[in-house]
Formats: sequence, structure tokens, C-alpha cells
Amino acid sequence: MVSSFLTDKTGKNAQIKRQILKLCIKNGSYSIADFSKELSISVPTITKLITELIDDGFLEDLGKIGTNGGRRPSIYGLNPHAGYFIGIEVARHHFHITITDFKGNIIHFIQDIEFVLEANEKCIMEMSSLIKDKVIGIGIPWIKVLGAGISLSGRVNPEKGYSLTYFVSEDIPLTAQFQKELQVPVTIENDSRAMAYGEYMSLGKDADKNMLFINLSWGLGMGVIMNGELYFGKSGFSGEIGHFPVLDNNIICRCGKVGCLETGASGSALRRIILEQLKEHRQSSLSAVYQQKHDIELSDILTAVDKGDVVAIECIGQVGDALGRGLAGAINIFNPGLVVIGGRLIVGKEYLMLPIRTAVNRFSLARVSSDSKIQFSKLGDKAAGLGNCLLSRSKLLGLM
Repeated sequence: MVSSFLTDKTGKNAQIKRQILKLCIKNGSYSIADFSKELSISVPTITKLITELIDDGFLEDLGKIGTNGGRRPSIYGLNPHAGYFIGIEVARHHFHITITDFKGNIIHFIQDIEFVLEANEKCIMEMSSLIKDKVIGIGIPWIKVLGAGISLSGRVNPEKGYSLTYFVSEDIPLTAQFQKELQVPVTIENDSRAMAYGEYMSLGKDADKNMLFINLSWGLGMGVIMNGELYFGKSGFSGEIGHFPVLDNNIICRCGKVGCLETGASGSALRRIILEQLKEHRQSSLSAVYQQKHDIELSDILTAVDKGDVVAIECIGQVGDALGRGLAGAINIFNPGLVVIGGRLIVGKEYLMLPIRTAVNRFSLARVSSDSKIQFSKLGDKAAGLGNCLLSRSKLLGLM
């Protein structure tokens, strides 16, 4: 792949090439005549640039398409073998690796690699080494990796490359530290925004250009798509719906404030509510675990929900009601066409969705919410990883 094309941010031909790739990413394939019409560029110029993109490995000739008559034109699309992108989703005690080809197809998903990321250079070196070992171990030469995207919980400024949760040095951004170890361009993103982007892009032509993604996991976050673009906010900290002060419960949030939505709608809230029930001697399939350890893990609770435990179902219903209240406010503000709910708690399925929809109907403006479709994530655990890969591709090609 020609490095001058990737680094040339001002040249006219380089900009047209990026527009050609952007069209292919969005719509799949085009003929030269279609490219010319879409970009208002002459056919000879488009032909020259298409040839260069094929020579550089970005595009491929997909063959002829049928017409009503006359000469059949060739169509062109992204070359999946141009290289790979690596998406790393960092969780509390593990991380996942998603690998896509150049077209954005997921070709490998390596789940639940045990690792606790800490804010120090040694830990970053160890994690980077583990990432490379895992990728090379499944047969992908590291030299074919074009970029890596890493998503983290908490406040992330993707433009400057800093994470407030994993802050190592004021002088060296987190992206630069990972880039030093991985030796490829690296982007970082908030996990909820990465999920939102992955889900949005996976929907293709069925995507709604105004979409909210709710990340209902241990915490609560939100990614926002506005007019077909990922919304970051002034400092890259948009989407903190978990810290919207909507609940009158006098519970101190981990952020130090009182009444944040996350204190009633999150995995940590679900665990607290379940523990309160077990301390009151409510009978549950979780009782034996609690009596043995005097504690309970979120994974235990989600398993109990999946198996139909009455107490667990009641408690996840409370979480759904609280989330629905907050979501009603977000719908009133953003008027989205689609709301996608993802994260670990969606195993609750209709036990979770029914109270969400009920609360949204009760607390949102009917004329606003009537246009908002609510559904669960179709990507599940792969949402953030795919989003990381696609964000890495877009930023490498200068499309964002």
C-alpha cells in the first residue's frame, strides 16, 4: 500500500481517492460512470485514479454488470485482501480481539482474554505483546495489519488520544504508547461510542442516520449518531447518560454525585438490588452462592435471569424501568429514529425490554417517541470490536 496516499491530506487526487473509498464503504460497488456522476469528476480522471487504487491494493475489479443493452461496464469495490484491522475491547478483567478484512467483514473474534489493564507503561507493553501473539497465532502476519482501534470505558478523548481512566502520562498520549508497541496506527475510543459505530455501520442501508446506542453493562453509557456521523462533543466526552441526575434515590454514584441514572440502571445497580433482596432472605437460585461467599458476581445474576429465576427477573425489571425513564428523556432531546440497547444485561431480553418500553411510553412525549424504534443489539459482544476496526479504517484513510 502506498504510504504517500495515506499521508497526503491536502492533494486533490488523494482527496478524490478517499471519496471513492468512502463511497465503496457506504454503498459497496460502483462503475466508473457511477463514480464520475456521484463525484462530478470526469471519466478519464476517475479511470486514472481507479487504476492507481487497484495497483495500490485498495480496490478490485468485481467484473461486468448487466445492462439493458450495449457494452457492459465493470464495477469496482474494496479489495478485502488489502490488509486487516484489529479491534480491542478492554473490559474490567479481560479483553476481546476482533479482526476484520479491508471491507470490514469480521474474520476472527478472540473472546475473553484474561488481562487487567493498569495505567502504567509495563502493562501496556505486556498487553500489546499479548495482542500481537494472539493475532499472529491465528495465522495473520502482523505486517498485514493496517491499524488498531482500542475501546475503553470511561472518559476518552479520541482526538488527543487520552483516557482519563487509564492516564499514564500527560506528555505521551495513550495512543502513542500503544502505537510504539504495536507499530501500527492506533486509535482509542470510548466503548459505548465504538459500539454505536459498529452497530450503525453493520446496519448498512437499513441504518437510521439519527441513532442512540445504550451500553447497559457494569456501568451505563451512550453513543450518539447524528445525521449519519458519530457525535463526540467538544472534548470527546459525549454520551455520559449514566451520570444524568434523574433518580431521587440518594445513592452516591462512583462519580461522586447523587442520583445518577447509573445507580439504578446498570450491572452494578443490578448487583446492589439483588444483594439487598438476598440479605432480606428472598429465596432464589442465587441464595446458595450468596450464603457461601456473602457476595454475588454479575455473571451469576445474568445466568439466573437466563434460567428464569424470579428474584433475578424482578430485579432486572427494576433496572429496565429506571433505564426507560432516562431513555425517555434522551428520546425527548434527540428524537432518534432508532435506539439500540446493547451490553451484558441484554440477556434479560423481554424481562428487560418490556419495562423499558413501558417507562418510555409513560415519560416521553408521544409525538416524539412514536418515531423511535427500540431494539436490542444484533452484534452483541462483537459491537465494540467491529466499531474499533471500522473507526481505525476510517481514520487511517482520512474519512473522519
